[in-house]
Amino acid sequence: MVEAKADIGRRTGLILLGAATLAACSPRRPDGPAPVNLFAAASLREVLDAAVADYRQQSGQTVRPAYGGSAQLARQIAQGAPADLFVSADVDWMDWLDQRGLIEASARRALAANTLVLIAPISTSAVAVDLATTALSARLGDGRLAMAEGTVPAGRYGQEALIRLNLWSAVKDCLAPGDDVRAALALVARGEAPLGLVYATDARVEPRVRVVATFPEASHAPIVYSAAPVRRQDGTGDLGAARAFLELLSGPSGQALFRRFGFAPPPPA
Repeated sequence: MVEAKADIGRRTGLILLGAATLAACSPRRPDGPAPVNLFAAASLREVLDAAVADYRQQSGQTVRPAYGGSAQLARQIAQGAPADLFVSADVDWMDWLDQRGLIEASARRALAANTLVLIAPISTSAVAVDLATTALSARLGDGRLAMAEGTVPAGRYGQEALIRLNLWSAVKDCLAPGDDVRAALALVARGEAPLGLVYATDARVEPRVRVVATFPEASHAPIVYSAAPVRRQDGTGDLGAARAFLELLSGPSGQALFRRFGFAPPPPA
């Protein structure tokens, strides 16, 4: 049942993302500049929605976000999706686009960092899980571990952490994979999975879950959000407008907003 619902969630996510992409193709408004089309990791929804609203109020510029798994978004950009600015939940997918000449590398920025946590439904009598033991598989019972699929940064970080902590072999056949980290969050929030692996900021915005363990930083690569303007393959878009919004995000007010939503500062350059 969990797998079936996860599949439905993935299909729904693709439909919604496709609709957002089509909306991003609308022409320039006659009364102002064209919107900046922002493609961003799903875990950034709340903080970027707030940043978009602040920026619109300050500058009059519209930024139109579309959220999803970083892997899926990067591939859509490579296929010609009309993104102006991309924010990935890792550096790897940004590197992948850079290697194809699809981002303005000189304007690339590290925006924030995050932590990996294990969550359980708030409705259960959840207690802390000791990641140094085999308690994780025992706590799953007949249920499944919700996490993003392996091509998505959250899934890759999670698999790396579980392998380093010698927990992967016990849970790898008991997964409920989702298109992005928010799909995993939703499964746990609805009580359809007893445990899930998400970012600390995801758990913070979902009142129906609680954190039962925090993965050691040394168990996985640093979780760093990387952002850069996109060089559209059709030669359209406004790199200047994308750079301006990125400057806001990487500047003092944007960084204060990231801190307010629970993100850590990016590592030193």
